[in-house]
Amino acid sequence: MTDPAPEKPKRRPRYRGKNPRHFDEKYKEHQPERYADDVAKVIASGKTPAGTHRPVLVREILEVLAPKPGDVAVDCTLGYGGHAAELLTAVQPGGRLLGIDADPIELPKTEARLRGLGFPPDSLVVRRTNYAGVAQFIAAESPGGVDLLLADLGVSSMQVDDPARGFSFKADGPLDMRMNPLRGTTASALLSKLDEDGLAQLLTDNADEPRAGELSHQILRAHARTPLDTTQSLADVVHAAFARLPRHSSGTADDAVRRIFQALRIAVNDEFGALAALLRNLPFCLKPGGRAAILTFHSGEDRRVKLAFRDGLRSGVYTSIAEEVLRASAEEQRANPRSSSAKLRFAIRGS
Repeated sequence: MTDPAPEKPKRRPRYRGKNPRHFDEKYKEHQPERYADDVAKVIASGKTPAGTHRPVLVREILEVLAPKPGDVAVDCTLGYGGHAAELLTAVQPGGRLLGIDADPIELPKTEARLRGLGFPPDSLVVRRTNYAGVAQFIAAESPGGVDLLLADLGVSSMQVDDPARGFSFKADGPLDMRMNPLRGTTASALLSKLDEDGLAQLLTDNADEPRAGELSHQILRAHARTPLDTTQSLADVVHAAFARLPRHSSGTADDAVRRIFQALRIAVNDEFGALAALLRNLPFCLKPGGRAAILTFHSGEDRRVKLAFRDGLRSGVYTSIAEEVLRASAEEQRANPRSSSAKLRFAIRGS
């Protein structure tokens, strides 16, 4: 009996041109531990390597949260783990990080990445849920409350850049947008449930879209003819509709597409509902003197955080809040353009 022929090693997919253009072809960026020099070049060019995320306002967050050894910290949105790694480091020795995220695809990768840093196993506790469930998580893991809490409300780059997730129109993919693709309603299915008034209200409430009525009419008219089930099909309809609007319309066609994608994503994931739950329960999650920092990326989020913190200050729940938002420095914005829309607010619970 002859031995079976050995399997030939699999070759990486070929791509056209000098550099890979598609997300799944960027094999070097997906393996930063093997191609550190190449990844460094991507970062130096002001871009985020495929499949990763660059944490925003790290220095400012550490300053306002002031973590120290022995503290119990919470990261309500683990994402790629950039902020979490800094907090986990700062609370050692003796501290713990409680981390949550709703994404079942990225969370296991991030947990493995954080555990690979070599901290004691019991210093990291991870659970899959969104930030509406943070109060229950804290009640189970740290009944007396926590010393500091961070919520980065932005969508992680590895979600935005992956066409299969449907968050962006940069590359064609399914019109999905679910943080947890195992449950819930896709953005395409949501369009089938809305009438024109409902979609227009959603575009106004979630993205301040100035031409919500006209655009919702065109979107649903096209969706009725042929279901808009890809990111490119929705972007094409918005571009065509925008071209027929008066020239004084706000911004560019791409701006309108971004606002519409944002509005649908917020609705698909009930982001404002989750944020409302977080803000309502936040004072009860913190120990006396505990600190909270929330990083927002659009006006709807920031308004809600600002009003909740101001109400808490008036009622005496908080002893101090950020009177003005903290923004990324000019240097950080040049190095990481995705930081330009970030706004950081903080609050400190009373004794």
